[in-house]
Amino acid sequence: MHSRFVEDRWRERHTPRGQEWLRRIGDGIVFGTAVSERDGTFQKPATTLREVDGRLVVNGTKYYSTGALYGDYLTVAVLDVAGDRHTAVVRADAPGVERIDDWAGFGQRASASGTTVFTDAEVEGLGFLFPPPGGTAGHLAHFQLTHLATIAGIVRRATDEIADFVRRRHRTYPQAKAPVAAKDPLIQQVVGRADAAAYAIRATVLDAAASLDAAADARYALTITPEAERTPKGEEEAVALELKAELDAYRAQSIVLELGLKTTTEIFEVGGASALDRKYQFDRHWRNVRTLASHNPLIYREQQLGDYVLNGTPPAFLSPEGASVIGTPPAS
Repeated sequence: MHSRFVEDRWRERHTPRGQEWLRRIGDGIVFGTAVSERDGTFQKPATTLREVDGRLVVNGTKYYSTGALYGDYLTVAVLDVAGDRHTAVVRADAPGVERIDDWAGFGQRASASGTTVFTDAEVEGLGFLFPPPGGTAGHLAHFQLTHLATIAGIVRRATDEIADFVRRRHRTYPQAKAPVAAKDPLIQQVVGRADAAAYAIRATVLDAAASLDAAADARYALTITPEAERTPKGEEEAVALELKAELDAYRAQSIVLELGLKTTTEIFEVGGASALDRKYQFDRHWRNVRTLASHNPLIYREQQLGDYVLNGTPPAFLSPEGASVIGTPPAS
């Protein structure tokens, strides 16, 4: 969530609020997130935003609060009294905020994605917009690319570690094609395939990132263009680039997840039971990829891609109607 918050503030870097948040970020503050919960329904969180004695306060319980344990601020999905959805910013150490280290997933344990409880927790004065300026097209692509870039790093690390394991391995099987593992052509093939997968995943992620960069640049150029000079064509071009960024993220997801899971399973073929030794923790690579792959189920992404290719139906973006300011922007 930190990278997404930074990106949204970069999209409004011409405004006093955007500049103030970017200054704080430059000083080192970190954002965690508190969006998902076990109550409520999708896009209709049970966590509430109310005004009490002139203060905006948040009440509710969140789960999968990624980064909340080490964040300075938390971004919280809430509903106001009118039933409208907003995202409020709350200091992580504010009175009424309880962060619980109870993430029970078998991977990504360092993500600190536990439970967060808000009891009349006051909203930070700066607040921010939801959806971001210019709408949310490209918003999901950024979230997905963060996961995919992480997977790219995991697969590269897994490949490097298993290669180092093979170089130091002296035992082998009776049916092996060479006296040491590093000289065995079958072992070489496994490592070579893993190396190729790491390269392909990185290249795929970078290509999708380039699409997102192009979309972000086009939207910002349109945002700072005086209203009288904006044209329908400019808006159409920005929307087309944002759609491409979303679709490219879906395409990348399909390939990266398949290759990542396959590669972090196949690396065990080089060492038999020796590769299972807990001191190596090779299993963490598969566990972490599997956990990241579960954030946004691939079956829906591939179906949406197919619908677009066959019928021209674009994916439905998560973009609640309207944008609301939580708090007051700083003075210019």
